[in-house]
Amino acid sequence: MPRRATLPAVPTSPPKRKVFRVGLLGYGLAGASFHAPLLSAEPAFTLSAVATRKAEAVARDWPQARVLSVEALLADPELEVVIVATPSDSHAALAEQALLAGKHVVVEKPFTVDSGDAARLGALARERGLCLTVFHNRRWDGDFLTVRQLVEQGRLGRLYSFESHFDRFRPQVKKRWKEEAGPGGGTLWDLGAHLVDQALQLFGLPESIQADAGMQRPGAQAVDWFHLLLRYGELRVILRSGSVVHEPWPRFVLQGEADAYIKEGLDPQEEQLKAGLRPGMAGWGVEPPERHGRLSRGGSVLTVPGCYEQFYRELAAALAGEGPVPVTAESAAQVIRVLEAALRSASEGRSVSPG
Repeated sequence: MPRRATLPAVPTSPPKRKVFRVGLLGYGLAGASFHAPLLSAEPAFTLSAVATRKAEAVARDWPQARVLSVEALLADPELEVVIVATPSDSHAALAEQALLAGKHVVVEKPFTVDSGDAARLGALARERGLCLTVFHNRRWDGDFLTVRQLVEQGRLGRLYSFESHFDRFRPQVKKRWKEEAGPGGGTLWDLGAHLVDQALQLFGLPESIQADAGMQRPGAQAVDWFHLLLRYGELRVILRSGSVVHEPWPRFVLQGEADAYIKEGLDPQEEQLKAGLRPGMAGWGVEPPERHGRLSRGGSVLTVPGCYEQFYRELAAALAGEGPVPVTAESAAQVIRVLEAALRSASEGRSVSPG
């Protein structure tokens, strides 16, 4: 009997993921420049509705999206995911309402302005079986990914000091909620949340924190300068930001027993998004060679390309039951505990434990 020919296997395409309908609360810098563009780069999501007073901007940028009130958006049964991109002091209340309405929730950083609220929201999401995550996008900065790689590979040897700076030259106080007095205002809650989150990703919670924070600019109502010292045994971690800095300090300086790493300049993705560049386009997340960091003994280090799109890619996988959320509520709550400890330290003039 002649042998039957073996037919080649027919290639199968991966199952098509469900497309989740998303409602966005807020269309300021975070909503317009980060969340909406990054959502558009992930096929698992479609921006269906926005709650904002900027109806004309939404119609121009995302004509398929309806403009609703906050109440109508949260009550809309068609929406499955809600992004909270509103002022920081409203995050907890709006995230709670969205979870109680049965929505999966993304919260802009900082998660909340009270660690008790952060813990309560995490428990509510677990109880309801919903995904809750926080947009700590700078975990996917190219320079931070490079630093993480160097630390994990042990390229610097035993690490003794880690400095992370986020400086600006903005001598004039602007009339906006981020610069107003009150919960969530000031650069410690804004930029400090990024720097603290990155430090915790590398080293975990510190043993203690010593902080100085103040208002330097004429007319300032909220913190516009801070210096945090986090202690980890012999390792010292310094996180710092100023608002009137003509010549910025290096973004990162790491000093190890075997080598040191110095990196100038900020990750390009924020400016690329504002300029209309999107994930997948030529040059996305890539730094020019002159911006690469260097080892004191080993020369230039190629900066890993940044990838903010990874946040929504991982969220899509989590919603499909294929992995964890990109940023857990627990890890985002730790950031709030450290910021609270830093404010206590600055106020009381002593070292404080975040535990």
